[in-house]
Amino acid sequence: MIKNALRVVAVILVPVCVAILSHFIFSSGTMEGLWGLMTIGFLFGVPMGMGALTVFVSKREDVLSKIYSALMPWLTVTVFMIITLLFKTEGWGCWVMAMPLFLALSSIGGLIARHYKLRDKNKLQVSLVLVLLPFVVAPVEHLIGAIPGRYKADTHIDIHAPAGKIWENVTRVREIPASQDKGWLTKMLDFPRPVKAELDYTGVGGVREAIFTGGLVFHETVTEYVVQQKMVFTIKANPYEIPSTTMDEHIVIGGDFFDVLNGTYELEQLGKDYYRVHLYSHFKLNTTLNFYASVWAQWIMKDIQGNILQVLKTRCEN
Repeated sequence: MIKNALRVVAVILVPVCVAILSHFIFSSGTMEGLWGLMTIGFLFGVPMGMGALTVFVSKREDVLSKIYSALMPWLTVTVFMIITLLFKTEGWGCWVMAMPLFLALSSIGGLIARHYKLRDKNKLQVSLVLVLLPFVVAPVEHLIGAIPGRYKADTHIDIHAPAGKIWENVTRVREIPASQDKGWLTKMLDFPRPVKAELDYTGVGGVREAIFTGGLVFHETVTEYVVQQKMVFTIKANPYEIPSTTMDEHIVIGGDFFDVLNGTYELEQLGKDYYRVHLYSHFKLNTTLNFYASVWAQWIMKDIQGNILQVLKTRCEN
């Protein structure tokens, strides 16, 4: 029994320890950004290596099961996640977004290792290749460099109210109680919620501050303004103003990887005292995995905007 217990501990500890070491190296900022957590090398390679090591250390009888080989790595990934959260080396928001990748790729790594383990062919070499894969891929990524991408998050809502009342609530948003916050995704990610928006002048050149919890403030400057029709504004979030406890460094707005550029409100008349309010924004990503990060960024921005529009509708129609 003790032997079996030690084997279970080894099955978990070996891949977790390797993952912790990889995390330390990739997050240390050494070698002038050669390695980084927001890379394909880390986010794809590390979970595959964890899956391969989990199966390599497991008993052959267990590995006979495809289900075991595919799902046992999920346990090691979960333990790794818990450790990084407990020691605050990673935030909850980052893990929510990374977990689908880690689980899927750890299963792939486990099944690859199973294929070779059951055939007694190069099983150690295959596991080592997968473990070392992140350290090979990351330098190649560094040479290629991140490819900045620009994206649009488009939302709208229909409101039964006079244009004047709608526009009054668009330009200046009085304080939003927590009970009116319906942003489910941002809540799950522990993302700051909107509190209020203040505008000093209703016209081009007006300065608007959209204030969120946790010290997050969007500094907005109006660049186009048509009364009760359209308002376009640039958006600037200074990452140095945002407390480090508010957002994880990998998803902080205005940081190295993610920034919001501008926003637009437009009123489209559908009938008498019946309008469709459009709210859309442009944001940019600067990673080597924009194909994945952009999906989450779209969801986050649409959740924030949809939440604000819902508050607008409630206030205008009541």
